[in-house]
Amino acid sequence: MRNSCALLWMMLLAQAAWAREIHVSVKGNDDNAGTLSSPYKTISAAARVAQPGDTITVHEGTYRERVTPPRGGESDAKRIVYQAAPGEKVVIKGSEAIRDWKPFTPGVWKATVPNSLFGSYNPYKDLLAGDWFTDRGRPHHTGEVYLNGKSLWESHLLERVLNPQPVANIRDREGSTYTWFAESDEKNTYIYANFHDKNPNQELAEINVRDSCFYPDQPGRNYITVRGFRMSQAATQWAAPTAEQIGLLGTHWSKGWVIENNTISDSKCSGITLGKDRKTGHNVWTKDPRKDGATHYNEVIVRALEAGWSRENIGSHTVRNNIIFDCEQTGIAGSMGAVYSQIANNHIYNIWAKRQFTGAEMAGIKLHGAIDVVIRNNRIHSAGRGLWMDWMAQGTRITANLLYDNSTDDLFVEVNHGPFLVDNNVFLSAVSLNDMSEGGAYVHNLMAGRINSRPELNRSTPYHQAHSTALGGLSNTKGGDNRFFNNILAGEARSGLRVYDSREYPTQTGGNAEADPKPAVVEEGGSVYLRLTLDSEARTPLVTTALLGKARISGLAYENADGSPLTVGSDYFGKKRNDTNPSAGPFENPGAGEIRLKVW
Repeated sequence: MRNSCALLWMMLLAQAAWAREIHVSVKGNDDNAGTLSSPYKTISAAARVAQPGDTITVHEGTYRERVTPPRGGESDAKRIVYQAAPGEKVVIKGSEAIRDWKPFTPGVWKATVPNSLFGSYNPYKDLLAGDWFTDRGRPHHTGEVYLNGKSLWESHLLERVLNPQPVANIRDREGSTYTWFAESDEKNTYIYANFHDKNPNQELAEINVRDSCFYPDQPGRNYITVRGFRMSQAATQWAAPTAEQIGLLGTHWSKGWVIENNTISDSKCSGITLGKDRKTGHNVWTKDPRKDGATHYNEVIVRALEAGWSRENIGSHTVRNNIIFDCEQTGIAGSMGAVYSQIANNHIYNIWAKRQFTGAEMAGIKLHGAIDVVIRNNRIHSAGRGLWMDWMAQGTRITANLLYDNSTDDLFVEVNHGPFLVDNNVFLSAVSLNDMSEGGAYVHNLMAGRINSRPELNRSTPYHQAHSTALGGLSNTKGGDNRFFNNILAGEARSGLRVYDSREYPTQTGGNAEADPKPAVVEEGGSVYLRLTLDSEARTPLVTTALLGKARISGLAYENADGSPLTVGSDYFGKKRNDTNPSAGPFENPGAGEIRLKVW
């Protein structure tokens, strides 16, 4: 026994000796050794030499490059870590600064950009396209123009740059009059931009050049950590669930990433992607419209299973403590690649703010195949749709999230068959829940908006074996078979459960308080407070696996991801609930009368 312990200790020491810290600085040189005193100049140079167990520490400055990690780690204990040096501001941009602007007309400037700047990918020739994308009758490029860090509005006509008009039905109408237009020939790209009274040669004017900031070019780059960076301004393409999903930062069909403490902004489409590869299908519906999109996606799922879609190969990512904003499709997206992941403590806002294009894949967080995914303690606001769980949300737990000021809805669950659990959330937008699923359990939530329900009889979608990607069967969605326990149903939600009266499968209810606590969000600096008035307590049961039973279609119990029995035994803040009569709503024993709670 003593010899075995000594051998293990020697192995751990040897592994620690092999691991190294590689340094990168804007003052470095890629011919250097990568040490603290002799750092590389680019992150890409460090990525080329990093091996499992190594840490790449990047020092303060702006790095204009796409980091394409050529390899990943070997295990959770032997990963490759990319980190910003502690306390230092490290920026990775998918853009380049343009300084040779020429006056064109008053307020409008023209830049002539050699196509050689873009290499093999020119975002001003590449149009947004893909399955379920809607261009609203005009072309959109993946490129973008920025003035002092703020993106301008693309116009498809030069006349609308010369004479811009504010866009209706958006928040930033004044900002929408800062416009740009681009055209290209074989040698150059010509960009016209209305900067109003700003001289772009005296300000910071930038244009998208790269399709991502951090993204592997092949699947299977596992066990990578990305920590503490500010990443922005990437010419990302539309991320359909039937396509390879390239984000400003993305995992590319891999396993075991940790993405934490980053600030992600200004992606043309998606901020972070935990998504699909290209080999199992890329915009297959657009390429073959003879079959409907649902049929195509079912075929993609089968190909993914044949290619190894499983807990052993894909997912189990951790995405936490990130700030994600100003992305026009999603803050976080993932088609099947997010299985078994944790998405926690992220602040996501200003998603789909410009609203120049639309489509069926847009939300603060949009996942297909969220099997055993936990979405916890996220703040999502000022988006169109907050959370969208589409197809195969099974074993999913959405807990203790704060959603408000989302114009479409806070939560949309589409063609899932359960079991999935939505508990201890604060839903304050005009529509709290759009339910086109069955088998959901809604427990201890505060819902202040409408609850909508409708069946979907024209599509058959999968359900799975317990805690597995293996298929259990296919079914259309008749709706119902839900559980609503211990919620506070406020505002338009007070009579919301009546929408289930016409569903084929009955809904179980108990302990719900129909009240009007007049909830209001107050933002103060980086904090958020919730004001509400509480005056009564409902008789409520403790919510457990035994109470919730089994989802009708899948035949599976509402339980933890490891198969153990579930108890909703704590509240929004993690406070233990009363075992015999827990408080209705997200907060355990919050008091009566007018109260003010810090919820973020």
